[in-house]
Amino acid sequence: MTAGTPGTIAAKQATRTIPIVMAVSADAVGAGLVDSLARPGANVTGLTTMVQELEGKRVELLKTIVPKLSRIAVLKNPANPVMAIVFNEARIAAKALRVTLEPVDIRAVDEFENRFAAISKARPGAILVLADRFLLAERERIVMFAARQRLPAMYLYREFVTLGGLMSYSPNYAEAFRHSAVFVDKILKGATPRDLPVEQPGTFQLVFNLKTAKALGLMIPPSLLGRADEMIE
Repeated sequence: MTAGTPGTIAAKQATRTIPIVMAVSADAVGAGLVDSLARPGANVTGLTTMVQELEGKRVELLKTIVPKLSRIAVLKNPANPVMAIVFNEARIAAKALRVTLEPVDIRAVDEFENRFAAISKARPGAILVLADRFLLAERERIVMFAARQRLPAMYLYREFVTLGGLMSYSPNYAEAFRHSAVFVDKILKGATPRDLPVEQPGTFQLVFNLKTAKALGLMIPPSLLGRADEMIE
């Protein structure tokens, strides 16, 4: 079992025969992990989160909370092979909303200081953090920076919001991990990955940190609060 696109790619490079179940992966087709969702074609199957299709919605939600928003700093890890796909989807949505995205590439811990200094100098109106396991691991550093700069930030993982991030919109990752056990069970009973269609998430989570919203002087519209799956106070 694997979590995340880079880990799944590494596993596939290591073996073409041992079955691999993706608990979560981004664009499984775009990353070359499977031939298609319906017919994986090799030894990899499981769940793909298709996060690139969520980026437009995440930019839209950020714009709804910050109506005058015109520039967003986008944190991404260029070492992750799906970043180009995901960023392009975000850029398409941003263009329609008349918002400019300013990419900030971070692939190693020692790059944070310079990248944060560049963001401070550029003074964007908000931060968007793309889905990546390295950035998730450094969530405390990122959330603290956003708080110091008083920047609203949108994340893909709920873990950022529990640390003080403003909001997240994502697939239900806990449910995805639980459901991946179904694939493992079928494979142990004799099924082959090539015959098990890759599935997409069925539910999504919208999470707000109300304390952070108050600290930033932001009013979350009642329409969004009514849709929230969780409000952290």
